[in-house]
Amino acid sequence: MESHNGEAEDLPPPPPLNAGDEPLKAEETKKPVKPTRALVPRKGFGKKGQPIRLVTNHFRVSLKNTDEFFYHYYVNLKYEDDTPVDRKGAGRSVIEKLQQTYATELANKDFAYDGEKSLFTIGPLPHVKNEFTVVVEDASTGKTPANGSPGNDSPPGSDRKRIRRPYNTKTYKVELSFAAKIPMSAISHALRGQESEHTQEAIRVIDIILRQHSAKQGCLLVRQSFFHNNPSNFVDLGGGVMGCRGFHSSFRATQTGLSLNIDVSTTMIVKPGPVMDFLLANQKVEHPNKIDWAKAKRSLKNLRIKISPTNSENKIVGLSDRPCRDTMFTLKRRNGDNVDSEEISVYDHFVKNRGIELRYSGDFPCINVGKPKRPSYFPIELCNLVSLQRYTKALSTLQRSSLVEKSRQKPQERMQVLSDVLQRSNYDSEPMLMACGISIAKSFTEVDGRVLQAPKLKAGNGEDIFTRNGRWNFNNKRLIRASSVDKWAVVNFSARCNVRDLVRDLIKCGGMKGIKVDQPFDAFEENPSMRRAPAVRRVEDMFEQVKTKLPGAPKFLLCVLAERKNSDVYGPWKKKCLAEFGIVTQCVAPTRVNDQYLTNVLLKINAKLGGLNSLLQVETSPAMPLVSKVPTIILGMDVSHGSPGQSDVPSIAAVVSSREWPLISKYRASVRSQSPKMEMMDSLFKPNGTNDDGLIRECLIDFYTSSGKRKPDQIIIFRDGVSESQFNQVLNIELDQIIEACKFLDENWEPKFTLIVAQKNHHTKFFIPGAPENVPPGTVVDNKVCHPRNYDFYMCSHAGMIGTTRPTHYHILHDEIGFTPDDLQELVHSLSYVYQRSTTAISVVAPICYAHLAAAQVGQFIKFEEMSETSSSHGGHTSAGSVPVQELPRLHEKVRSSMFFC
Repeated sequence: MESHNGEAEDLPPPPPLNAGDEPLKAEETKKPVKPTRALVPRKGFGKKGQPIRLVTNHFRVSLKNTDEFFYHYYVNLKYEDDTPVDRKGAGRSVIEKLQQTYATELANKDFAYDGEKSLFTIGPLPHVKNEFTVVVEDASTGKTPANGSPGNDSPPGSDRKRIRRPYNTKTYKVELSFAAKIPMSAISHALRGQESEHTQEAIRVIDIILRQHSAKQGCLLVRQSFFHNNPSNFVDLGGGVMGCRGFHSSFRATQTGLSLNIDVSTTMIVKPGPVMDFLLANQKVEHPNKIDWAKAKRSLKNLRIKISPTNSENKIVGLSDRPCRDTMFTLKRRNGDNVDSEEISVYDHFVKNRGIELRYSGDFPCINVGKPKRPSYFPIELCNLVSLQRYTKALSTLQRSSLVEKSRQKPQERMQVLSDVLQRSNYDSEPMLMACGISIAKSFTEVDGRVLQAPKLKAGNGEDIFTRNGRWNFNNKRLIRASSVDKWAVVNFSARCNVRDLVRDLIKCGGMKGIKVDQPFDAFEENPSMRRAPAVRRVEDMFEQVKTKLPGAPKFLLCVLAERKNSDVYGPWKKKCLAEFGIVTQCVAPTRVNDQYLTNVLLKINAKLGGLNSLLQVETSPAMPLVSKVPTIILGMDVSHGSPGQSDVPSIAAVVSSREWPLISKYRASVRSQSPKMEMMDSLFKPNGTNDDGLIRECLIDFYTSSGKRKPDQIIIFRDGVSESQFNQVLNIELDQIIEACKFLDENWEPKFTLIVAQKNHHTKFFIPGAPENVPPGTVVDNKVCHPRNYDFYMCSHAGMIGTTRPTHYHILHDEIGFTPDDLQELVHSLSYVYQRSTTAISVVAPICYAHLAAAQVGQFIKFEEMSETSSSHGGHTSAGSVPVQELPRLHEKVRSSMFFC
């Protein structure tokens, strides 16, 4: 308020309130609550295709005691001094001892314990809250001495008799508090398509019973898979890592009732044995003197070892800073009423006082099994890694290929293995399953499959491509839309490749396929002195050569690498070409150059340069139901994550979208980074973005400009990588973002949506009874082992040439477009034949494969960079919203709409 002379004047105070008066509150404007979408129910069953009789690795389960209830109790474990028990795996031994010690007080109930915070019984325990004290014999050592001595496992001479005590005891306080009551009838209701809030909880309980059954047998448990400590299940992958074959088991609600799904499963474990042997293998060195001990410390942390000669088990917390000979501690000996102290090295203590011969430990660090500030050191050669310890770091290319090679099983072999494991598991003797009235059949479930006819393909000059068993070739055929390779050059980072011969053969093969490949401007060889330089420097140096010697910017660069998948140069090179200069590039690492190899390279080059290799016949005429008659965009969405051991590497979200409607064979990609390990996409729509409106807007605008300025009236979304527990988030959060992106462009625009989730990470397999081969490509199953209510089907669209075919499990979450089951299954099948990189049908629809490729390739841009907080490109934020995620460089406008990922 201003006074008459223009100066500010304070406002007068409000009048005083009378007694009993209350000030009026401004009414809050309530935002309208969006209705929650529910998963669409099944619309029926497909009818097209040749019938085929199959069996599947689901075993029928009968459930008798549906009137009973599971009682859920919350488990609180504490030590004697009331500190929480945080040691992983400690709970099972405590609960087992609790059950043995207090059987009468617990009404002789059997337990199903998840190993953490939840315990289940059939019927209630005597009290709502139950408290107990449990004493457990512990095979690991007791308290760590504060003086850095080797601890209770290596006492001085006068106390040597202590090592005859095989165990130390620990006292725990256990509190069981009632949490919930779960009716078993929820399972039988689900089988009739009447799912309740208790359905998944009830199925989870019986899954926990199976896990506990395996835990009692000493198995390693990894989610719903279990692994026996049997050397016949181990395969050496090199590097101190072994593949361990085990088995997956889970109960599933299906159209024919409850079933038990059993399948072969594989995990990676640390190779058991001497710690030194593991370090030599892991670091690929021949002598301990060459070990990188800083790296060794990271590799060994938290692994469990057994220490000779007492065979006690401990967890590694670190290494000593000095060699064993120089690592000192204070040794105390009782001398009558006095205590004598002596400074002695760990090495001398074990050699002189313990009489243990040490061959090589003296010159290397000790293993610390105490605490960083209260160490307990042991010579490294007395330490042996125990078995069944998971290895969670990324495997090398050689290890991955070795694992795949050694894990393959032909269909009939896998069936025999699964039959054997069901027999050996002896589930019929599990008390909790018996109390539930659960019995499991021993025979595979029979299902009715159908084999869809392969879609017809077109090559250049209107020629038909005839597919056979999901495969075809371009022998004596031209590509349907061939590009020309001009204004190009070769850069060679490999000393082994003969570039002249490679170029000659590429030009010749291109001519046969209709691709005009000109002679390159030049071929640039890497300076040998640069081969040991950092990858970014090597790329910068090569680009300087290219810029200096070429008359102008090249349209295409062929990059020859020394290694196909492990090259450090790959990421920086792709970033330089695609983000900074907008140059299409193809990396190769040829070992054997033949016509098939050159054809595959040319297929990728042609697609990247804007060409098309083949088309579905239906794309050349308006014959695709519901797709070719109405402007329709197809989206493929995927999120790529770092390796299991990499918790700080951003996840990469990618959306690919079809363009040039009515084609469904041509795509482009948009990519963003987001918080590590986050599966839900947070960059689909950004209404307040400063220079980024999100992934979807880019895709929609590109469709509009490439499709004759038409907006899509229909949007078909294929989403990869989400579990069933995340379906509602995809349906109600991600789909909302996509709808908002459409409204942002035109608020009156209301396209119809169909949303489909594709899952490869499941354990259902199909077999032809009595036949050695895999199911044929085009096999679809939508009955018996599918969901009792929801809309799903399995499809084996590809030819399984090696091992056992894994079908893709498609879940239709939302369908406004109104596909019939046959139309949708045929669309999915057709989209497995439009993958421009190969001449085979693939196992999942091409848009999802392209999204995976785009995320992986752009993710390489930041693989070899330092994490940056000042990048100005596109990315996201962490879930807290305060710490920025490392952002991705934006693709150059010249390549943004290309199939650069192909």
